[in-house]
Amino acid sequence: MAKRMIDQFMKMVQIGSESGNEAEFIEYLMEEFSRIGADARKDAYGNLVARWPGKNSTAAPILLACHADTVKPGRGIEPVLEGEVITSRGETILGADDKAGIAEMLEALRTAKVRPPVEVAISRQEEVGLHGVKNMDFRLLHARRGFLLDNDTLDTIVIGGPSYFAIDVDVKGRSAHAGMEPEKGINAIAAAAKAIAALRLGRLDHETTANVGVISGGIIRNGVPAAASFLAECRSLTHKKALALANEMERIIKREVKAAGASVVIKTDNLCKAVQIAPDAWTVVTAQKALKTVGIKARTTFITGFTDASIYNNHGIEMAVVGIGARNEHSTEEHIHIADMEKALAMLIEILRLSAA
Repeated sequence: MAKRMIDQFMKMVQIGSESGNEAEFIEYLMEEFSRIGADARKDAYGNLVARWPGKNSTAAPILLACHADTVKPGRGIEPVLEGEVITSRGETILGADDKAGIAEMLEALRTAKVRPPVEVAISRQEEVGLHGVKNMDFRLLHARRGFLLDNDTLDTIVIGGPSYFAIDVDVKGRSAHAGMEPEKGINAIAAAAKAIAALRLGRLDHETTANVGVISGGIIRNGVPAAASFLAECRSLTHKKALALANEMERIIKREVKAAGASVVIKTDNLCKAVQIAPDAWTVVTAQKALKTVGIKARTTFITGFTDASIYNNHGIEMAVVGIGARNEHSTEEHIHIADMEKALAMLIEILRLSAA
């Protein structure tokens, strides 16, 4: 067992870093990176960028990337090692997404006998809309290809992600007493509900989905609510489909809210644009070769979830997303097998060796 890697992982998950509150963890990584020979700095947004010289290699640099933040509940994490599996106590996530990737990467950089020059980028606020990488100072990065350590399974390599639209809706009605004079009011919740009911939601085809995940409104039970809001989204592996669907959702919401006598303000944000790399791209082939050394025949796949890789690829850095071994991410059942971490470590060491040639 790679005891140092496991010990460091269990230490890291105890440092709270829910999205937007990564500062303490970033400072920890700054010190750790510097301790093992990196030139480490933060950009203006607080993302961490570090650089290591090559070891027995003069090859072109590669980029290794992870994200520092976790989803909630991610404070007060108590990791538990039971046999060969690491879990949390059960009241929080574990934080293997993405701290397992960081621990595996650090151990690979420590132990690899040969490596090209390596750049490392650790982004903030990935889990809440890729805000960190979208605000990354790309002038600090010179590598043109690399690997994002943020896939769960080791036997898949993600080569494409979707266009993603976040749609924030604020509905304004008119308040009134619900018992004495409801006819004087315009129920904002009812107007929002009517709009939501008219939307096409769920899986619309093999590469396109839409959802409403949050709704809120009203203050008191016996008042006609004057305001309501909801958060919707849509995504597709084809940008034109996602854009058309976002426009459709806006039209339906406006139509239905207006028909209910209310008004609406809609804010739509295209958080990332669909991108894919070739199944035979250098990063993909290199990752597949590396995984074969641990007995894994990895296949390529597309996901309708989104990762920082979309932004890196949009900036001209060829990025494949490789596995870290985490399971049941974003839940209190999140866990990771030590054997999978060790396989991920071996994969990364081999990636470094292959990249150094």
